[in-house]
Amino acid sequence: MSRTSTLLLSFGISQFGDFVYLVAINVYLYQLTGSAAAVAGLWIIGPLASLFMKFWAGSVIDRVDVRRWLIGTDAIRALLVALIPLISTLPLIYLTLFGLALVKAFFEPAAISYLTQIVPENSRKSFNAYRSLITSSAFLIGPAIAGLLLLIATPGVAIWINALSFLVSGLLLLTLPSVPHAASTPKLQVGDLATDWRTVSRFSRTNRFVCLIYILGILSMSLALAMDAQEVVFLQTVVGLTTTDYGLLISITGIGSILGGLTVARFANRLSLKALLVSGYLFVALGYLLYATADSFLMVTVGFLLLGFFNTFSGTGFLTFYQNNVPHDLIGRFTSLYGLGQSLVQILFILVIGFTGDVLPLRFSIIVAAVLLAGLSVVLIVSVLRSNKEAFFREDQTTKQIS
Repeated sequence: MSRTSTLLLSFGISQFGDFVYLVAINVYLYQLTGSAAAVAGLWIIGPLASLFMKFWAGSVIDRVDVRRWLIGTDAIRALLVALIPLISTLPLIYLTLFGLALVKAFFEPAAISYLTQIVPENSRKSFNAYRSLITSSAFLIGPAIAGLLLLIATPGVAIWINALSFLVSGLLLLTLPSVPHAASTPKLQVGDLATDWRTVSRFSRTNRFVCLIYILGILSMSLALAMDAQEVVFLQTVVGLTTTDYGLLISITGIGSILGGLTVARFANRLSLKALLVSGYLFVALGYLLYATADSFLMVTVGFLLLGFFNTFSGTGFLTFYQNNVPHDLIGRFTSLYGLGQSLVQILFILVIGFTGDVLPLRFSIIVAAVLLAGLSVVLIVSVLRSNKEAFFREDQTTKQIS
């Protein structure tokens, strides 16, 4: 089995486990407490953990053998997840989930750093497309597997299966090589954090176009997440759809995502980065505009199909673009520090849309957010199409490295 295939299998197994766990932990917590508020608290833990972790995680990632740390995080996540069904008090469960979220907040930029270094540059588009395809499949199939497990077993069993998936993922990573530069990198000192912030700031000032595209991308993702947070309320109270309609729409979106992933993976060598970014952001923005102005199930369906299909285009293009243009020995710090800002923006957008949705008509709030998203997409597309920026989209350049 090739390195890229092993990586995909490792990430894919843990991804499927995550979606099984997502359903199971909600059911388990509700059965334990009978409180909807207790379940809602789950959605606060992740962003809080990201804020605590990401201002320093990248500094560690760029100085260690990242493969060993990925294996370690898989082992820790397996242990923490396995403990959850054995805990019967809500504070201890929340504490365990917070620890789990901390580890996950470290794992995400570490995984980006590792795959950037181990996947050949000419294979990144295809790899990222297949990874997106796996995520889409997990999004569609994982909850179905969880539902089946809940029918024949208990939420605890489903949660333990997720713990097992992390162990298998870690064992697969054991078969892969370490990144070459990590062994010679000095260990992190407290004073290095400020130096790393300055290094990322210096890179940002001298590579403004790369950072412009990255910031536009994360702002777009944050706006989309904020709209998604109000999705159920908007569709049921404003558009007038039923719970059954909503479940069908989620399935349709998942199918669209799978088809989009298959398309990008199949034609990765023919689709340029520009084509992926332009088509992806254009049609995702159109999908959200249709969703925001929809007054029927059919109109929402068309919007969700566009979202599902072209999210893979935008996501693959965005990830590959910054992997190709951010030095591989800086990408951990870059991803983490910008991720800190992204977490703050996400929380702000979610609170603003949620608050204005209580004060103003929710339709108005969603339309304003969709128009803002469309505006960001237009700026990104115009920037990408500038003829003097061709060098940033070449896919035959050697991997950059900072001194």
